[in-house]
Amino acid sequence: MKNETLELLEQASKAYYEGAPIMTDEAFDILSDLVKNPRVGYTVEGSRVKHPFRMYSLNKWYTHQGAEHPLFEYSGPVLTTPKLDGASISVVYEDGFLSQVATRGDGREGIDITNKFSLKTNFMVPKTIPVPVFMGIHKLQILGEVVAHKTIPNARNYAAGALNLKDPIEFLNRSLSFIAHGMVPAIQTTYKENMKLLADWGFRTVLQSDYNEFPQDGVVWRIDNEADFTDKGYTAHHPRGAFALKEPTESHVSTLLDVVWQVGKSGVVSPVAIIEPVVIGEATVSRATLHNIAYIQKLGLEIGCKVEVIRSGEIIPRITGRVEI
Repeated sequence: MKNETLELLEQASKAYYEGAPIMTDEAFDILSDLVKNPRVGYTVEGSRVKHPFRMYSLNKWYTHQGAEHPLFEYSGPVLTTPKLDGASISVVYEDGFLSQVATRGDGREGIDITNKFSLKTNFMVPKTIPVPVFMGIHKLQILGEVVAHKTIPNARNYAAGALNLKDPIEFLNRSLSFIAHGMVPAIQTTYKENMKLLADWGFRTVLQSDYNEFPQDGVVWRIDNEADFTDKGYTAHHPRGAFALKEPTESHVSTLLDVVWQVGKSGVVSPVAIIEPVVIGEATVSRATLHNIAYIQKLGLEIGCKVEVIRSGEIIPRITGRVEI
């Protein structure tokens, strides 16, 4: 089972970095956690370049998980911005001149797409900015999302696929926007001030609008004070000073009929719930993961009780709680 899942994750990574995702970010993260996937990203053909500073992804927190996220306890100002659903890129300036634009890739390296943004007729990002060299800053990395209007079918795929177009002119003819949401290193003392600085330089930023015209998949919570944000540090994949708050996927109530134990190819034994069949989305669900015995005890589950069932990432059936009726 683990090998098959790793192969699926490899295919999903390839499709994502080629601009045609086959599963949601949430589903990818869940599957990666289940099999402890050691790889993040995929090596595609093309000119790969290193990011000056690593690009991290955001940890996800769902509203049904409650207020236990560590950032909820932070006493300083926290800003909320829309989580735009497009394609993340890095825009680099050296001594004020646009020098490199790259896809996110694996966070450390991405595909060089500078030729698409260096065209004189491409106004998605400024060609020059007043980088404060007097502060010892010679290289500045602007992070953001390339997005397409949500009226465009498969808008996210449309945006991601555009980054892989061979012809810069064809890319230019796509209906796309760049919305900045990060600056490394920080220049001002607060995130709000740094976004204001980017706006003054000609960028569109996540603090300027609610951007309801673009696809979104949550709300970003971020510490405003840049020093505090840095002090929080990072996990292997995410900053601790920010996260994406999301709504849970569609849920339904069913009845827990039985619990069986299955042994995976890796030898790990895990419980599986047998539930009264229920239709979620376009799938009929009759089995759902229960993770481990501690999870069953935490939810207070017993045979015959009513349970709430979701399909995490629109793929994996999961019981999220007991329902008292």
